[in-house]
Amino acid sequence: MTLYLLFILAAVAGLIFAVPVRAKSWTALTLVAAGMLAAAIPAVGILSGAEQRVALWEIAGPFGTDRGMLDPLSALFVVVIAIGSVASVLYSHGYLAHTLAGKSAAHVSLHYTALTVMSLSMTGVVASEGGYSFLFFWELMTIASFLLILYDAQRREVRRAALAYLVMMHIGFVLLVAGFARLDAACGSADFAALRGYFRTHDVLPLYLLLLAGFGMKAGLFPVHVWLPEAHPAAPSHVSALMSGVMIKTGIYGILRITSALAGLPALRTAGLVLLGAGIVTGLWGVVLASAQNDAKRMLAYSSIENIGIIVLGLGIGMLGYDAGNYAVALCGVCGALLHTLNHSLFKSLLFFGAGNLLSQTHTVSLDALGGAGRQMPLTGILFLCGTAALCALPPFNGFVSELTIYLGLFDGIASGSNVLTSAAGLIALALIGGLALLAFTKLYGTAFLGAPRSHCVAEAREVDNVRIAAMALPLTGMLAVGLFPQAAVGIVVRAAACFMPAADAAAHAERLLHPALAGVCRTAWLVVAVVALLAWLRRRALRRRTVTAGPTWGCGFTAPNVRMQYTGESFSEGLQSIATSLTQNSGEGRAVDKAEIFPATHNFDIRHKDKIDRLFAAWWVELLHQINRRVMRLRTGKINHYVLFALAFLVLVFVLSVLNLL
Repeated sequence: MTLYLLFILAAVAGLIFAVPVRAKSWTALTLVAAGMLAAAIPAVGILSGAEQRVALWEIAGPFGTDRGMLDPLSALFVVVIAIGSVASVLYSHGYLAHTLAGKSAAHVSLHYTALTVMSLSMTGVVASEGGYSFLFFWELMTIASFLLILYDAQRREVRRAALAYLVMMHIGFVLLVAGFARLDAACGSADFAALRGYFRTHDVLPLYLLLLAGFGMKAGLFPVHVWLPEAHPAAPSHVSALMSGVMIKTGIYGILRITSALAGLPALRTAGLVLLGAGIVTGLWGVVLASAQNDAKRMLAYSSIENIGIIVLGLGIGMLGYDAGNYAVALCGVCGALLHTLNHSLFKSLLFFGAGNLLSQTHTVSLDALGGAGRQMPLTGILFLCGTAALCALPPFNGFVSELTIYLGLFDGIASGSNVLTSAAGLIALALIGGLALLAFTKLYGTAFLGAPRSHCVAEAREVDNVRIAAMALPLTGMLAVGLFPQAAVGIVVRAAACFMPAADAAAHAERLLHPALAGVCRTAWLVVAVVALLAWLRRRALRRRTVTAGPTWGCGFTAPNVRMQYTGESFSEGLQSIATSLTQNSGEGRAVDKAEIFPATHNFDIRHKDKIDRLFAAWWVELLHQINRRVMRLRTGKINHYVLFALAFLVLVFVLSVLNLL
């Protein structure tokens, strides 16, 4: 199996390196689409109920025999990976076209090879049953994403973000290796299936928290989320979409796997409380920091942290409901978490594509420099509006369905009296997260797409090519499918929730609690679509025989309004800064207007809000690397006799360790 994998990787790299530069994106798209289709066909069969499990591979590794298997849970994640990967590679064709002249053929080839390998390795992660093959694909995914971030490695901030990402991911990888090694030592197997036997006979929390930290680092859970707001803005937009929309979900997959092994055990309540607390803190931290940002891509990155918090919050509520014997709450929590995993992948990919359109056409993603982009880029503006509406959980889009499902579980937990305090805490937190998300993305869309252009670059921007619009339309189709047909979408994730409870029980509770509510959601969604279509038709009919003239917007009595009178990103969320100030370290460029400056001259002032947790987790290893580098450089004396002495000392060390039986 390993030799076959190496052969496949070599063939992929060789093919992409061999074709001309202009054909590399299409070659990568063909390879990714073929791989995703091969995995998605059995996955769709499982989710439709035609099959229960599909075996993929069986190999011998350091942890014993490793198997690849698709079950309903992994099948759902395969679908998420397939949609996000194909859309991201398709988008890259137009997005990178303007950069090809400044990059060597080898550089572009390496990028598309890493993009293909990352897509295939993520599929391997969710299809593996654990052990060696899981860790192999996990590390392959990390290395590939590291190379993707480095596409613009000539920029210092890109190199720093990539290094921070690599260090954090390998800390998480070490935690996972330690966890799987402990599992193998205790049970003779490192498969996820062995976790249940381990948790029955051993102390649960040490291993559970160890694996939770390893998977949480990839997912972006607080406080190990600090790599995410740095890496996503530094990467090309299609890579940001793939990492934020898809890759971080592999961390959620791991959390789901280890948590499902606790079903029916006494420690499930403790795990549920841990997940609920982590979800609340992660969601609130992410949305508050997102609201404070003035960089569109950084705001989207913090929003991903917020949505990871919502997913983990839903999972925590589901586990608490399961422990209390309230399977309706359990089903709502788990199904809401699984559906939001799919939904976030769709609308966040679309939003990062939209941010990429802004960056490529206006050369900025600063909200204080944008404005009026909706007039110059109407299709991007409409698609981006759909993405923001979905993120803010507005019908008829998909975000409304998944968050409503979690809300139903919270309300049922309070009404049944099984988890009143925890459900109330989750309800308050989810409402706060939703309100702040509405503030943040009203700010993002309003300052970027509405109003008047603040610069010539924005005023002269043009719509992007049709390939990128098609890539954005792909996740939009999924968003509308979930929003307009919520019962079918929830029916699919109910099958994936069978890893937590019997499929028959899950289906029965879904029929009793979810389907009546979702039927009302379906009617509402179609009513919204019908009303919008009717109003558009009436407007077009009314204006058919009228002359429409354009004039200046009413300026509230000002005789000479200008673009400086518009809200900027900073002024829009100024009221929230009193909360965010304690969470951020702020830095500014330029000089603010002095109070004594009665007739102010032109000023340029830019404020950046950076996560304070970043210094806590990132500063120590940066300083450590500086210290190590400073000491290692002392060994570079330039004298051959010194280098011979170093080699001799190394050989002596190896001999001594061998004698002491330490090697």
